[in-house]
Amino acid sequence: MDPALAGPVDWPAAARLAGRLAPPGPPARRDELHALVADLRDAAGRAAGHVVDITGLTPADPGRALSRVLVVDRAGWARANAQTFAVMAAPLATRSDGTPVHVPDAARLAAAAQVAAVLALLSGKVLGQFDPFTAGAGVPGRLLLVAPNVLATERALRVDPGHFRLWVALHEQTHALQFAAAPWLADHVRTRAGRLLADLADLSPGGPGAALAPSLDELVEQLVHAARSTGDGLTAMLTPGQRDVFEEVGAVMALLEGHADVMMDEVGPRVVPTVRRIRRAFEARRDAGTRARGPARVLRRLLGLDLKLAQYREGAAFVRAVRGRVGLDGLNAVWSAPAALPTPAEVADPGAWVRRVHG
Repeated sequence: MDPALAGPVDWPAAARLAGRLAPPGPPARRDELHALVADLRDAAGRAAGHVVDITGLTPADPGRALSRVLVVDRAGWARANAQTFAVMAAPLATRSDGTPVHVPDAARLAAAAQVAAVLALLSGKVLGQFDPFTAGAGVPGRLLLVAPNVLATERALRVDPGHFRLWVALHEQTHALQFAAAPWLADHVRTRAGRLLADLADLSPGGPGAALAPSLDELVEQLVHAARSTGDGLTAMLTPGQRDVFEEVGAVMALLEGHADVMMDEVGPRVVPTVRRIRRAFEARRDAGTRARGPARVLRRLLGLDLKLAQYREGAAFVRAVRGRVGLDGLNAVWSAPAALPTPAEVADPGAWVRRVHG
């Protein structure tokens, strides 16, 4: 059965509702929007060549494009992510004994509304995203560039639009290259995320989720309480075993985000003349977000935005430290096999990773 049509969430409904709930972008003239879309497509094409040069990585299939570039609005981003979540959440459709999870249609629609609300909120915050989980035989993953958010951010930061658009594309095409250079990586992440979801969803008698099966209202209440009290969001609700898997996935995400963040700056002024000014303005904006108070702070915690920021910075520190010790080629050993990925402890202690992998 199509995973979008099974399990506790009505994913097609979530996609439709998320698209309707996504807020409109900033006002702009029609010709300005056409130029923006064309610029983003051009930037993504140019960025693909630059990231191969600066990372030293080689795609496993050099004849295939790094990504399918899609320039989308906020509604398009929300719908696309509902589709991706449907694939990632396939384990929620069955219990560990293989029997299907039967959820009333009303509950599936209610869950779809919750997912759609979160996606709509996030749709105004994401500049770009590489999705490796929609790749197929001979078809690369899709790179989503969210045009209204790029426009709003470059206006707010008062940076050169052409430079900023290329800078954003460099980050996302670096992600595309990571997965192209390590073809096993998408399945590695999907398998571990699926294991965690399957564990959480296992409501079979005696299953790990059987005694922890809150209603939707109770789940939302627990998430909000966790966000207000500890800032850990979902992690505050995990068992020790689930937290281990969550942290393992988090270490990989820190590597991916940190590596892309470092490499998008490595192009230097020759490619992005105002790269340093963009970075300073962007970091100041990130810092301002972490200082938010009241409902905005709760929302950041609940949606994992503070965790995302920590991943950028911890991962970037790991990448810089490893490269400083063993050079770019030594760093790129991290993409050679699953066993070469850093553990959560190694992300915090890059020297430990160097000793384990390089001796």
